[in-house]
Amino acid sequence: MKNTAVLLITCPDRKGIVAGVGEFLYRHDANILHADQHQDAERGLFLMRVEWDLAGFSLDPSEFPRRFAPLADRFEMRWRLERSDHPLRVALFVSKYDHCLMDLLYRHQTGEIPCEIPLIVANHPDAERWAIFYKIPFHLIPVPAAAKAEAERAQLDLLAAHKIDLVVLARYMQVLSSEFVNKYPQRVINVHHSFLPAFVGAKPYHRAFERGVKLIGATSHYATADLDEGPIIEQDVIRISHRDGLEDLIEKGRDLEKMVLSRAVRWHIDHRILVYDRKTVVFD
Repeated sequence: MKNTAVLLITCPDRKGIVAGVGEFLYRHDANILHADQHQDAERGLFLMRVEWDLAGFSLDPSEFPRRFAPLADRFEMRWRLERSDHPLRVALFVSKYDHCLMDLLYRHQTGEIPCEIPLIVANHPDAERWAIFYKIPFHLIPVPAAAKAEAERAQLDLLAAHKIDLVVLARYMQVLSSEFVNKYPQRVINVHHSFLPAFVGAKPYHRAFERGVKLIGATSHYATADLDEGPIIEQDVIRISHRDGLEDLIEKGRDLEKMVLSRAVRWHIDHRILVYDRKTVVFD
């Protein structure tokens, strides 16, 4: 576990921002480990991520908001401070397809995804064996069409009881309500088995096969009230040919799904993503 702080900033683009932030951190003995920035010329926006070692940092993090406020006000910043030594609490949601869930659990066990996973939530029992194997509590909450609202209330109660910071939909094949995603804005990550915006919704591999596409992809994005329309975090593709049948597309696509979802989760946990408008910036 690292012992660092991460400052994420979005503000109107103007001169002096980098100098101001750097000088503020220097005055408090910060040893900056990483610094990255991006300018969106069309929107006149400046986005920045700075990470520094907390060892030797002379400003108590609880005092940071008050001391940083004058600089933030001067540059009209929207900002947040994150701590790497406060691991996020992540809930994994899954249905019948368990390849993404298995991949995340393995990466978590090896330390590649440094977070806490207090629970797995499923609407089918198929994945319970993996929860048992990795010793993570498993909660089966069926989602019948006539009682989806009740099922979601039970899920939200669980998330609140476990103080969940991030919800990961590891091929959870249910459409979440606007009430659900609005309780976790930019904190629900979904993987869609298509290179969005192509083939939104159900059975994208079937429609890709029928269309005869030469590339298939997978997309990880933040879930919003609009189905498969949330800000895109990561995408990847693989080439296919006329020799590939539907099952081949599904098999190749599953590898892509695992990769793009694990990257998105890791980047979120590392506090590398800034969302603005309908887009994301992912800092290296």
